[in-house]
Amino acid sequence: MKKIVILISFLILSLVSFGQNVRIKNDVFEVLYSQSLEQPLIIKYRSTNRPTNVNRGAMDFYKEVNIKTSDAEDYKANIYDKGHGAPAATFSDNMENLKQTFSYLNCIMQDKYLNRGEWRMLEEQIRKWDDTENITVLIKTFFDTPVKRVATGAAIPSHLQTHIYFEKQKKWKCYVFLNEKPKFSWEELEMVCETKDHKF
Repeated sequence: MKKIVILISFLILSLVSFGQNVRIKNDVFEVLYSQSLEQPLIIKYRSTNRPTNVNRGAMDFYKEVNIKTSDAEDYKANIYDKGHGAPAATFSDNMENLKQTFSYLNCIMQDKYLNRGEWRMLEEQIRKWDDTENITVLIKTFFDTPVKRVATGAAIPSHLQTHIYFEKQKKWKCYVFLNEKPKFSWEELEMVCETKDHKF
């Protein structure tokens, strides 16, 4: 295991390499990223009732130096959105935080109906919950065997899990989403939380 410190966009990120997987932490999120799949495996962030001070405007995702991620070509002419892990709206308190959410390290290949539908609605609910207590969120992606990919190479997650920790109440809520057009509301997709699944 090799540990180095790199400077990206004037922000210091800690990068630990595990073969094709890298683990990176910045001021907004922590991610375990698969360079072979070109997708995040786990994303962790805290939702802390930050004020909204800036707007995303025409901001788009950007690649990081020396890390193999998905890119704009992977999302062309298909049904997949560049889905945020750590949401842009949660980190719109300043432009530096907002920009970090647009790293491809934080980008999940999501069915557009999921990303713009029940996934977005759960993100909004988390921001309501954080009005009364801080929330820690773990997002996990899962893949079929064999792995399905778009023509340009990025892997397509089969399903995603969102694990939500209420820091004051010291309790978890967990949800599972198939990476397709939702047939159920996010409330109906609650799953049993397993303690072993909350480690990162």
